[in-house]
Amino acid sequence: MAKIKIATDSTADIPVEIRESLGIEVLPITIIDGEKEYKDGYDMTPQEFYEILENAKEIPSTSRVVPVLYGELYEECYKEGYTDIILTCINSKGSSTLQGAIMSKDMFYEDYPEAKEKINIHIIDSKTYSMAYGMAVIKAAEMAKDGANVDEILKEMNEWLENVRILFLPMNLKFVKKSGRVSAAAAFVGDALGLKPIITFEDGDSKVLNKIRGDKKAISTMIDMCVAERGEGTPYSLVYGSNSEAYAKLKEVCSEKMDIEPSYEYLVGAVIAINAGPDIVGIIYRKK
Repeated sequence: MAKIKIATDSTADIPVEIRESLGIEVLPITIIDGEKEYKDGYDMTPQEFYEILENAKEIPSTSRVVPVLYGELYEECYKEGYTDIILTCINSKGSSTLQGAIMSKDMFYEDYPEAKEKINIHIIDSKTYSMAYGMAVIKAAEMAKDGANVDEILKEMNEWLENVRILFLPMNLKFVKKSGRVSAAAAFVGDALGLKPIITFEDGDSKVLNKIRGDKKAISTMIDMCVAERGEGTPYSLVYGSNSEAYAKLKEVCSEKMDIEPSYEYLVGAVIAINAGPDIVGIIYRKK
């Protein structure tokens, strides 16, 4: 009988209570703030990190999951009798985490050649960020818990990742300009005009889909874009950060325009906050 471990990295932004209840292994990205280092998702809450971020003289940086952690995961699962590991990684265009996972896999099989016949390690490049792949990981864990086989789980995950859309709205561009990691937004200079960019990721690259004047109108437009292309009745998630007023407006608009309640409402994690800022709202859904 298959015994399946579901794993990912902390940029998936899966809330702690969900990862613990479903037994999802979440390996931390390292956050570097001057001489201090933090394990994303473990050493502090998102709100605590927002405060650090706002007060930092220089924007903290990130480092990929330490490859040795992958080796430890593979070894532990092998010794515990798992037949499969399904590991989903942050977009490979924005991080070398995927390469570390693959390298560690090769080293694991070199150290345990007999394991090749006993445990399969499936590594997925999500090509996206945050709960855009976190939702797929949660679904995989639920399916594994309910007795689904590996092929069924991988099929469901791949279909989600091929059709997922994340729309996010930085309420100011201070961090995206400084970080340079969201290139489309960094090139956008609409702050002085009060324009807000609605941003997505396509094939791992950022793209500005629209530019709207005014916070409330931008949020409403973002939800209209979601309604136009989301599959009816399919799950979606709301993401928010430090701006409680923008989050309240996002919820108000969704209650008016969406056909069901969100599956998840969660605080954006440290890695996304560094690159897009904590003053952010967004929505994640599956396209038709």
